[in-house]
Amino acid sequence: MAKATLTDIAKRANVSKTTVSMVLNNKEINVSEATREKILQISNELNYIPNTVARSLSTKKTETLGVILPDIENPFFSEMVKAIEDTAEKLNYNVILCNSYNSTKKEEKYIKLLISKLVDGVIFISGGNSEKNLNILDDNKIPFVIVDRYIESSKKYSGIFCSNKEGIEIGIKYLYDKGKRNIAFVKGPSRLKISELRLKAYENITKKLGIYNEALIFEDEFTIDGGIMSTEKILDTGIKIDAIFYSSDVMALGGMKFLLRNGYKIPRDISVLGYDNINISMFLEPELSTVAQPIYTMGQEACKLLVDIINGKVKEHKVIFLKPELIERDTVR
Repeated sequence: MAKATLTDIAKRANVSKTTVSMVLNNKEINVSEATREKILQISNELNYIPNTVARSLSTKKTETLGVILPDIENPFFSEMVKAIEDTAEKLNYNVILCNSYNSTKKEEKYIKLLISKLVDGVIFISGGNSEKNLNILDDNKIPFVIVDRYIESSKKYSGIFCSNKEGIEIGIKYLYDKGKRNIAFVKGPSRLKISELRLKAYENITKKLGIYNEALIFEDEFTIDGGIMSTEKILDTGIKIDAIFYSSDVMALGGMKFLLRNGYKIPRDISVLGYDNINISMFLEPELSTVAQPIYTMGQEACKLLVDIINGKVKEHKVIFLKPELIERDTVR
């Protein structure tokens, strides 16, 4: 059976092709409600799917947004994508999701794919040194918004971020006020600017409080395995650790698993503090204390900002900083 066309619907409904097009595209047209319903019903019966590429050539829009993120397995990003999709749907946009697995090569491949698909804009969460890939978007005049992870660049870009400096300070002060002095810090991979920003904040606040110890700084990936391996290294130092502050909740999950399997009681033996406040952190036993980023709001605001840029409502580069907050649960005492 041949693919249904506007002409097929028009013949069945006994109206013009233009009328069908206007109704299906929800445009203002002077037709009765009965005719409108009839056109929609016939369109459904024929399983009609509009040629969005053809339409986009005339409207210059596809109502489609691309989202590039580094790791969909990390609940932080999957929760953010949910917010982006929810918001995009309310704004009548569709979403194409691209998972780079922290590979700048994959990022580049996906960016070129999204440009070829004529997306209206891109929400970009970096997996590494991504300046070159942002330049590809910029050179092709594709509006985009960076979320969560800073990217070193000579150019100015719009973005939605949560203050890393404030988040780390909140966490360290909280642990310090609980009497912790030997606080191990697990930062993310050095290739990410966000890891270095959080490390700098840790160094500043611990020096200010007089508890800085370079031997207590560790680095690994923002993964469960990263949390396991870094925790093993921490324990191998032989230093009496009061608390471990992980740069992500996913790391903290791995760290807790390693500690518990090696006979440590949390928080009696070692306190654990995460970063992000992903949903699963409240369902663990013990429930994870963490520095919360407003994940849903970040995704929501990124989508709104991108659509405003696409529609010309935001002319200048705009950067929005959101505030972190401490969530006290059961892994710190």
